[in-house]
Amino acid sequence: MSESTQPAQIPVTVLTGFLGAGKTTLLRHILEAEHGLKIAVIENEFSDTPIDGQLLGDAPAQVMTLSNGCVCCTINNDLERALYVLLEQRDNGEIEFDRLVIECTGLADPAPVAQTFFVDETLRERYLLDGILTLVDAANADRHLQEAIAQAQVGFGDRVLVSKRDLVSSEQYEALVERLQRINRRAEIHPVDHGRIDLERLLDVRGFNLNADVGLRPLQPLRPAAKANDRISTMVLRSDKPLDIERLSTFMDDLLQWHGNSLLRYKGVLSIAGEDRRLVFQGVLRLYGFDWDTPWGEDEPRESVIVFIGDNLPEEQIRQGFEAILG
Repeated sequence: MSESTQPAQIPVTVLTGFLGAGKTTLLRHILEAEHGLKIAVIENEFSDTPIDGQLLGDAPAQVMTLSNGCVCCTINNDLERALYVLLEQRDNGEIEFDRLVIECTGLADPAPVAQTFFVDETLRERYLLDGILTLVDAANADRHLQEAIAQAQVGFGDRVLVSKRDLVSSEQYEALVERLQRINRRAEIHPVDHGRIDLERLLDVRGFNLNADVGLRPLQPLRPAAKANDRISTMVLRSDKPLDIERLSTFMDDLLQWHGNSLLRYKGVLSIAGEDRRLVFQGVLRLYGFDWDTPWGEDEPRESVIVFIGDNLPEEQIRQGFEAILG
């Protein structure tokens, strides 16, 4: 297909969260809201409440149009196949949709879902991964966050949405928000009331765009008693010294070689020696991309910032490695 006739990319939102956090309720709100969009939904048949209530048998994907014009695609386990089925039917004029929402099961790891949109060239060209939304059940968060997969879901999120806030005290909610910020300092955290939230907070997140916004959120005042020993946490590296690009490449190559599977999400905005433009990069596990961004302002401090959200990262070792490349 020629560049001039290449269809616009389809924005994709991934909806994740532990069992019972309210994903289906939020999804129903997204579908029923007055937004004028035609939304396709991919959901796994093992979701708590499948939208169409039907099982697939041996079929890899089943597509049906809902009464409001949205499209539901239920899958057994082959996400890539479902994505191609939707594209084929859309290109053939059988269905119409503007956006795609993927609802993960409560025990699903978001990493393979996100990686699908970077590994396959056709899917990368046709779909644009916009953001990962993570639901957290305030009433059961302490129990859920004991599970590594629940922490990972928070770590991958571009937005963390807290449900059932009305079932906990203000003190419990604030302590939970603080804990979520420790796990993921890049994500915005918002309460969601029985699935209701302003859609502007959910769509066009641009969580995977290469730009100079690292999205760091200031931590609330820390209370030692509230600190949890979570496996997933945010680590930030900073330097006001221009970085040597060769040394930086070696540092990142070593980091990905030894700890790539533990780096859930990471992003950097870097000041490179001899270069007036920012270098920006971001990645998921061992997959990452980089590009030159806008020039630094004349009076703007040139500070390099790298944000890692990782699983049991050896923080002191990584910091020493970063210090070593500063010269």
